[in-house]
Amino acid sequence: MSKLSRRKMLATLAVTPLAAGVVARTVGAENPLVTSLPSLFGDEDKSREKTRKHYFPNFELTTHEGKKVRFYDDLIKDKIVVLNFMYVKCEGICPAITMNLKRVQNLLGNRVGRDIFMYSITLKPDEDTPSQLKHYVHMHHLKPGWTFLTGKPDEIGVLRRKLGFYTSNVEQDKDLTNHIGMVRYGNETRQWWAMCPGRANPPWIVESILWMDGPNGKEIKSADHGATKPDNSGHNHGKLRTKG
Repeated sequence: MSKLSRRKMLATLAVTPLAAGVVARTVGAENPLVTSLPSLFGDEDKSREKTRKHYFPNFELTTHEGKKVRFYDDLIKDKIVVLNFMYVKCEGICPAITMNLKRVQNLLGNRVGRDIFMYSITLKPDEDTPSQLKHYVHMHHLKPGWTFLTGKPDEIGVLRRKLGFYTSNVEQDKDLTNHIGMVRYGNETRQWWAMCPGRANPPWIVESILWMDGPNGKEIKSADHGATKPDNSGHNHGKLRTKG
């Protein structure tokens, strides 16, 4: 889709709930048709609190390094984040997405762990202990700033649904090997959220993530891509189911 046509599409978008995977991104301050969640719900602080209560339960999780953290307080609040779900013994889509996000991490450079944070949450917390997740990180030679997480199975299930990583077909949704291969990214402070396929072109994913920083987004240069920067155009993604 061309930049022009994506801008036209953006101008007609209305913001929908987080689980739908849609974000309205500001093309320009002068554009009255482009909005974000605070302007829809009124007071920004009240809107942010409603979003937190509905979508970001403050469950305790454990990182691949064995550290106890709170999902909202420690991982999401005031941050630009990139999230996906996976599990260690997945023989389907997970390894491909991990390698694709590794390229994303490399393109983002030292911003990862500084002002952009990457999280992968296991779908099988009964199997994936912190030590197993740490081995997974080392096996794939992943850099700091990308945290793998486990927790209580029922709470992981709640997080998965709250964040939109599910299908409306209940029977299919029970089969965790048939999980969706999507990536959620957003800016909690601005309440801008979107989703994209986990196997999308890494520079395109980087462009989308950088857009979440608004006018502060800076282009990033890499050996295999040249310059990557926000193009002030909108991305609107639905759900994708992939066998994993």
